Amino acid sequence: MVKKSSLLKPYAHYLRRRIRYRAGFAVEMQEEIRKDLVRTARNTAFGKDHSFDRIKTYADFKRHVPIGDYEAFRSYFDRTKAGEADVCWPGKPRYLAKTSGTTSGVKYIPLTRDSLPNHFGSARNALFNYVAETGHSRWLDGKMIFLSGSPEMGSTNGIPTGRLSGIVNHEVPAWLRTNQLPSYPTNCIEDWETKLEAIVDETIGADMRLISGIPPWVQMYYERLLARSGKRTIKELFPNFEMFVYGGVNFEPYRESLERLVGERIPSVETYPASEGFLAYQDSQTEPGLLLNTASGIFFEFVPAEEVFSDNPPRLSLGEVEVGKNYAVILSTTAGLWGYNLGDTVEFVSTEPHRILVTGRVKHFISAFGEHVIGKEVESALLRVAQEHSVSVTEFTVAPQVNPESGLPYHEWFVEFGTPPADLAAFAAAVDREMVEENLYYRDLIEGKILRPLVMRELPAGAFREYMRSQGKLGGQNKVPRLSNDRALVDRL
Repeated sequence: MVKKSSLLKPYAHYLRRRIRYRAGFAVEMQEEIRKDLVRTARNTAFGKDHSFDRIKTYADFKRHVPIGDYEAFRSYFDRTKAGEADVCWPGKPRYLAKTSGTTSGVKYIPLTRDSLPNHFGSARNALFNYVAETGHSRWLDGKMIFLSGSPEMGSTNGIPTGRLSGIVNHEVPAWLRTNQLPSYPTNCIEDWETKLEAIVDETIGADMRLISGIPPWVQMYYERLLARSGKRTIKELFPNFEMFVYGGVNFEPYRESLERLVGERIPSVETYPASEGFLAYQDSQTEPGLLLNTASGIFFEFVPAEEVFSDNPPRLSLGEVEVGKNYAVILSTTAGLWGYNLGDTVEFVSTEPHRILVTGRVKHFISAFGEHVIGKEVESALLRVAQEHSVSVTEFTVAPQVNPESGLPYHEWFVEFGTPPADLAAFAAAVDREMVEENLYYRDLIEGKILRPLVMRELPAGAFREYMRSQGKLGGQNKVPRLSNDRALVDRL
């Protein structure tokens, strides 16, 4: 019998050639996408309200389409949710992706028939591009698992509604479904720990070759597999395991722990999916960054991160961005999102092609004293020092201490170690020195005696998991924020 890996290799090479070709014309393709979006949505309620018939140029687009988050456009989202057609995109959505927001409560993001290829075609492109680049395709002939939320769907005024990860399960192509685990009933279990045990039951004896999920929850899966099987490593349990796919968080803080559990370094592909769109994916095993998805129904704009909360922030198209600067991401899409502030920040590491690093969240930063510390900076500082001191970090978060009982204010780090430092104070001092190098504003505050050096608190093993459990956010697509500009999270922690 001919194997899937042999049948699909020619198609993988075709896709890789097309991806590389389109990446060479990204700026031109973005302009065409902008024109197509406006033309298609001209007669929608949003298009009429914002004079789409008068938009000819990008300058016109910026004049007529405001920037806003979910709350700013809530009236349109609510009309779509109520079942009204032609609100922001022709017709009604195929699905509503239900997701939680930090300020808007539960959000309902439309997925239309025109936007679905962005989500599922991009995931396919990421995996097949890897096959064409590396020649590694044996994972197609074995079992694979995507650790995700429940695929059970509800209905909102006749529109199927669920988590994005659950919606994905309903759109998996037939040729891939026979390889996929866990079973549908197991995937529908809501309680993460109960679900995890059932997933272990189904996969512990399977020929697992591809494993995908958010790193902290994959780590829990590995730990339970090893505890149940008595094996020393995941590679001993799954000798054909050859590909790890992840997204949602920076993998580096979890790399050492996961590789120790696996027993070796497994090739990986990073993706950048969101309910609002599949933004980017790793297209190279040798070059840094994720290839921006510039030919898939999303028109990207970028606002300098430090100006995103200004009354009239500058808006840049893809052709205007610069390498090394931090930008907030703004989307207009075939799902009917317009000038939508995603809430994420990115940095370009290349513009030929356009590759990015995800640097954090617009609302996940510390600037209690004007320092504007971002997620990338704290992760980089901690990881460098951890490597130098042979320390492994399980999880961490950082918050300001503005009103200490005595002395100057400081940044307070809450860290759960896999392998703790021999001298926590010396380790913390080294991290502080790295932060001074990472952020000039932080350096000025330290040198100006506005802040004292950071304070690090070591938390017991399992502390973050217990916190996530207490918040009903264990498993699925949930993540611990790296930074908070207040102490609400750390006080609960």
